[in-house]
Amino acid sequence: MQPAEQHPRWHRRARHAFNHSLRLRLVALFLLLALGMTVAFLGGMQKALGIGWRDAARPLVADYVDRVVAEIGSPPSIERAAALARRLPISVRISGPQVNWQSGADSQADSWPRHGWGAAGHDGEREPSLLQRTTADGHRVQLGLSLAPLQDQPRRVGWITLAVLLALTGLAYAYVRRLLRPLDDIRIGARRFGSGDFTSPIPVRRRDELGQLATDVNAMADSIHQMLEAKRGLLLAISHELRSPLTRARVNTELLPETPEVLAQRQALLRDLAEMRDLVNDLLEGERLGQGHAALHLEAADLEVLAREAVEQQAAAGAAPAVQLEIEAGLPELALDRTRIRLLLRNLLDNAQRHAGSAALPVQLALLREGEGVSLTMRDHGPGVDEALLPHLAQPFYRPDAARERATGGAGLGLYLCRLVALAHGGTFSVRNAQPGLEVRVCFYLRPGS
Repeated sequence: MQPAEQHPRWHRRARHAFNHSLRLRLVALFLLLALGMTVAFLGGMQKALGIGWRDAARPLVADYVDRVVAEIGSPPSIERAAALARRLPISVRISGPQVNWQSGADSQADSWPRHGWGAAGHDGEREPSLLQRTTADGHRVQLGLSLAPLQDQPRRVGWITLAVLLALTGLAYAYVRRLLRPLDDIRIGARRFGSGDFTSPIPVRRRDELGQLATDVNAMADSIHQMLEAKRGLLLAISHELRSPLTRARVNTELLPETPEVLAQRQALLRDLAEMRDLVNDLLEGERLGQGHAALHLEAADLEVLAREAVEQQAAAGAAPAVQLEIEAGLPELALDRTRIRLLLRNLLDNAQRHAGSAALPVQLALLREGEGVSLTMRDHGPGVDEALLPHLAQPFYRPDAARERATGGAGLGLYLCRLVALAHGGTFSVRNAQPGLEVRVCFYLRPGS
């Protein structure tokens, strides 16, 4: 079983590359088409030219043999026969009562005709060979083709043909690669647009269909960018405009008399205003982080210290359940924006404690070495989330259970901001079901020069 698994490994890789490479398939198609056309052409021409060529050439060959034998003379002259063998690509053999001679001691046996060009007669006997004659004095003269000069010719032609085919294949691949280069540009550009980078359009290198496709994709990306910018601008403007009315409403609420009849309503109104204030701040923070690394104020920071501070603040605020810390010793310092990392830790802790439910086990926060960086893992032991919903958890305003989120005060921006903070630091962000519970993992890496 092992040899059967090892043998096709290269075959599977080659088949995978062939199935996923349009260039290779086009080159293979061109080669098969060229080979098919060549075989069809050569076969057809050979068939067409082969019909009746022996009958057409027979009189010419017979006349030529008669002239050569006449030049040798009767009785045959060895000197003339030797001169003809040297001058022409033929072999001469003379046998008879007076002269027995053949040209060239190294003459090939295959060069002598076994059956000649004679055809079987009506009685089944073969007619005299076309390449032999009998002189008047009884000598038989046989002519044969001298194959010695032609022995290496097929080998040379074969190697030359192979070299030409390889050169043509290389040229075809290079041309197809150049022809399909816009597809690489479109693929790279589509990935760049998908990641939110609209600064560099796809280069338009040609004016054919692929060039038109690149132009259309650029136009589509520009429209999407404009819509995103309009949405971002509207959201930013609304967030800015809401801050002043919220501040005035909070001041007016705090000025209400603290009578027993008004106190409960006053506290509820202050909580709602605080939630609206936090929502506006989160929206503004999301827009700032959406601008990339320019929004960060990086400095050397110890992630362990920031994590312990966040846990202590949650404990001081009376958050439940408790948090279990697991921190590996000797973690490296990282270039971090302390304010944004505190925001990430606070949102991760709030999310984990909010969804831990009635689980008996505490929320777990782990800091472990990840290559040259540090991984931060936050896990609760609650009911978790449906697998189909996991890819959407870090989207803005997405709530798997809207009623439950409203009851617990969530707006669907916590994990979204955490993902933005992680990506802005050049890290990674992932969410998975830990069975039980939900696990959020963020990895931070050392920056060059840090």
